Amino acid sequence: MAVSGCGTSTNSGSGTETKEITVWLMDGSAAPTLTDALNKEFESANGIKVKYEVQKWTGIQEKLTTALASSTPPDVIELGNTQTASFADQGTLMDLTADAGQFNSGEWLGGLKDSLTLNGKQFGMPFYAANRTVIYRTDLFQAAGITKPPTSRAEWIDAINKLKAANASNPDFQALYLPGQSWYFLLSLLWDEGGDVATQDGGKWTGKLDTPQAKAGFQAYKELYDASATKKAPADTDEAKPQQYEVFQTGNVGMMIGLPWELGSATKDKPELKDKTAAFPIPSKKAGSTAPVFLGGSNLAIPAASKNAAAAKKYLALLSSKKYQDMLAEGGAVPGTSKDTSKLATNPVGKALADSSPNGKVTPTTPKWAAVEAGQNPLKDALTAYLSGAKSLDQATKDASEAVTKAMG
Repeated sequence: MAVSGCGTSTNSGSGTETKEITVWLMDGSAAPTLTDALNKEFESANGIKVKYEVQKWTGIQEKLTTALASSTPPDVIELGNTQTASFADQGTLMDLTADAGQFNSGEWLGGLKDSLTLNGKQFGMPFYAANRTVIYRTDLFQAAGITKPPTSRAEWIDAINKLKAANASNPDFQALYLPGQSWYFLLSLLWDEGGDVATQDGGKWTGKLDTPQAKAGFQAYKELYDASATKKAPADTDEAKPQQYEVFQTGNVGMMIGLPWELGSATKDKPELKDKTAAFPIPSKKAGSTAPVFLGGSNLAIPAASKNAAAAKKYLALLSSKKYQDMLAEGGAVPGTSKDTSKLATNPVGKALADSSPNGKVTPTTPKWAAVEAGQNPLKDALTAYLSGAKSLDQATKDASEAVTKAMG
């Protein structure tokens, strides 16, 4: 696959003769208003042209692999935060540990920092993140006598019961649409109970899905699943099969646990829902607290073979500044290098993201994680087996924990 060439520099350390840098960002990650302003300011301040190229997510793993193995890779690349460890482990990303300060590292969210840290070294800077919130119908809440969003798991279940009672005449109604394999949401419950998927000791990863804390997370999932009358949701697929926003937009769903783009898709097709929806953070079992959430998003990195590293670092430093972090927040994303989310919290969905993101976490930062997530995902298998009654809780979590250990061993 052809890889775009970069500008030349006879001294990549100083970057004094660099004429051009190549920047690859992903489709939909940043609004053109942001990237246009960023590239213009960078070019004006440094006298260096930005060759800006928007990439598609489809096929990006292979394209990045090819680019990073070449002698002329792009100078700045965007990586999904679960991809970063794998490329760092291959030695194709530049170690930016010593440079983190100029990228506003004191303002990085802990979960985002974890996603780009491998063996104590940092191989990029956070770009942006998003997390799941509970998206709900405000009109249905009002009709059911629910005066404020739940702030504990117990209040959440109470709201589910009130919605069911208020809509008992509708056989198609689901208080909470929750398919059986929504494993990113399961992570919130596991973490909220003090559990985890796996832990590392002496460089070896071991599955921990059969601990009492992790089992409590599975039980919490089943409690919500059973309470919500969501038996109409498939127990053996995740939120993408079918796309849960398509179910939500039917009008027969009170809540779904989703990402901002899913609400956007629902209201795009059904604009009448726009003024009838809002969001609240996934509640913790502890009253008044939010549950930990998986921070999905992207990191920015500099390929190890970049000829223009000094200029690329200046580009990242500019992007990490408050001006551009505020623009990311205004666009609906959790900014990567700023804890100031005031620009995000201007609407109910943005406020829910802002309130829950400080409590965000990521999956184990290791290249071995890909075998768990992309393969025969043990978390999905365990959920289906437990919810359907095919296996007991003890057996389902024991099997899943052993599968994680094997995949990450």
